[in-house]
Amino acid sequence: MSDTGEEWQVARRRKGAARKSNLLQVSVASTCCQEQLDIGKTVKRIRDTVSELRCEDFWQEWKEQLLVAGPASLSKHPENEDPADQLEKGREGRLCPHLECVCYGLGSFSSCASARYQLAMLLLVLDAGQIPLKDCSVYDPAFSTGERDALRELGLTVLTENEEGKRLATKPTLFYMMHCGKALYNNLLWKNWSTRCLPLMIIVGNSFNGMRDRTIEREFKRDYSYISQAVDVCAERQLPCPSRVIDVFSDTAVITFPTSNLNRLPQSTWAEPPEPQYQHCPDLEIIQRKTQS
Repeated sequence: MSDTGEEWQVARRRKGAARKSNLLQVSVASTCCQEQLDIGKTVKRIRDTVSELRCEDFWQEWKEQLLVAGPASLSKHPENEDPADQLEKGREGRLCPHLECVCYGLGSFSSCASARYQLAMLLLVLDAGQIPLKDCSVYDPAFSTGERDALRELGLTVLTENEEGKRLATKPTLFYMMHCGKALYNNLLWKNWSTRCLPLMIIVGNSFNGMRDRTIEREFKRDYSYISQAVDVCAERQLPCPSRVIDVFSDTAVITFPTSNLNRLPQSTWAEPPEPQYQHCPDLEIIQRKTQS
């Protein structure tokens, strides 16, 4: 493995300590050098990191878990058969290329090694799922102009609007959300809070069970009600994380929403879900959209 002195460092956290969102990890040094980013060098470094991860045993385990999660969760659509036709298991056990991808919260990958490895893993996930690069939309308010150019050079689609995670899944969609704040997940669930939309989603991100374990129960139910309800009906497959990459990929799971589980909830669960407001959350862990006065 290359660059071992810089890259694979075990990060120790106090038990129960909250993880900072990648959205908040923009250093002063990275801000100063963003505009002088060497696009070619940055892209090469990312591709080298992809090659490095591809040889890792834990990536092979990730790929197996992802390939199992995709067809199982999306092979049947609850109300409309068309999306089911869009996602079938390929001849080699891969997902067909009709799955779209949305990535939130990578952070400043040109200066942060963890963010770069998470981006490299995203590229491997896209390859494994046969998702065209152009069908993957990425957004983080921390991206510099140079980083956005580097992402476009890689072939990804860069979003220009801060959606705050409020994106409706109208077709099978993989959401890649590594170490994002709970509000981002909660917003995504709210926007898709129906028995039609939730089964269209695969989330690769932080374990909902882990979020519940690290949050005071009363606050969890009050402030993140959609995660609180989803945690008991979603299906989580924990992804392996060697100790040397614990700060990069710890507590990561593949999360899906089987229709059979959702149908266990009372119909009142889905009636006019209120938009989250977060009045009681001073440390929201996401950068919110600027409102026009």
